[in-house]
Amino acid sequence: MPLPLSAESAVLAQLLPGLPSAAPLRDFACMGALIFAGACLQGVGGIGFAMLAAPIAAIFFPQLVPGPLLAMGGCVSLLTAVRERHAIAWRLAGSGVAGRAVGGLAAVMAIAWLQPRLLAVLFALSILAAVAMSLLGWRVRTSTANLALAGTASGFLGTITSAGAPPFAIVMQHMAPAQMRATIGSILAAGSAMSIAMLAIAGRFGAMEARLTVGLLPFLLGGFLLSGRLRGRVSPAAVRHLLLTLCAAGAIAVLVREAGIV
Repeated sequence: MPLPLSAESAVLAQLLPGLPSAAPLRDFACMGALIFAGACLQGVGGIGFAMLAAPIAAIFFPQLVPGPLLAMGGCVSLLTAVRERHAIAWRLAGSGVAGRAVGGLAAVMAIAWLQPRLLAVLFALSILAAVAMSLLGWRVRTSTANLALAGTASGFLGTITSAGAPPFAIVMQHMAPAQMRATIGSILAAGSAMSIAMLAIAGRFGAMEARLTVGLLPFLLGGFLLSGRLRGRVSPAAVRHLLLTLCAAGAIAVLVREAGIV
């Protein structure tokens, strides 16, 4: 027999009905810690929120996937872009957003014809190969054409697996950290807005998802504010290694999930 909820837990369960009713305070605190860490990571490296939060949320907090995580990822991406807006490479950002829209549409059509699991595995393996080549000295030129290609890959991979940042990180890893963070942030914020609109039209993002998103925003803001203190202490080389590590971790998480290990 479940224990009666405390007054605080009962109020929280009413405000955020997406939480499991047995222990809403505990689960909400764990969600908050996950969001805090992901926001801090993205504020420092430019990517990382979804790579950290999505695999863990899919296992322990499925009510966060996909809508609330996508909305909060868009928020932290927007905050990152606004904080360093003077560094945004607007032509690159425009190419990335256009490519992401094309990739998202291509993914929707591909899902109707091909096995999503196979596509996810192939893309994850390609990300791991790109990381390996980067570590061996392979360098991709940061151009509008390559950003459009990265955007297409990001839109495709993000629609299939919810991990769409790695293609941008591969192409933009040699940019100045501030320019890379701000430009990726502007692209991911625009992409998240488009995805949320599609989810809302499909009935997958409503009042419950909005309440859960708003309830967790203080944790996101706290992590983002902490990243402001840390980002100036991280060298460009360290940021590049962080990006490649996150890309590899995200690809491995996709492979593990699609293999049914977790």
